[in-house]
Amino acid sequence: MQKYPMTVGGHAALEEELKHLKSVERPYIINAISVARDHGDLSENAEYHAAKEKQGFVEGRIQELESKLALAQVIDVTKMSGDTVKFGATVTIVNEDTDEESRYQIVGEDEANVKDGKISITSPIARAMVTKGVGDAFEVMAPGGAKGYEILAVEFV
Repeated sequence: MQKYPMTVGGHAALEEELKHLKSVERPYIINAISVARDHGDLSENAEYHAAKEKQGFVEGRIQELESKLALAQVIDVTKMSGDTVKFGATVTIVNEDTDEESRYQIVGEDEANVKDGKISITSPIARAMVTKGVGDAFEVMAPGGAKGYEILAVEFV
């Protein structure tokens, strides 16, 4: 079975989403189906079909979240240390062509959000950084060609 690495914050966010789906969305959809059913002929009832479709989506997401949470490998980044890049590290890099600095935390797939500075451990740039240390250079294949970066800092915060 595949384990899903995630930070403590990412695990809490998935649990919160699951709780919301079960306690808010699921009852709302059940009620919407009941109301639509009361309108009569189900074969031509758009509200009923829309509610059933949404029910399928929500139930699928609930199953997905339950599975991921059951297989979660929760990693407390605050208890980590080291000078090489690994899951949970916050890495400051510089683009060797443009001298533009970027800062990313390497997190699980469900937590990734580039706008928040969080990239998935499975992303090409994270895979290229793993096991590297401060001062190390690495290359990432991008649609426009290879891009070179250098690691300026590795932190666990």
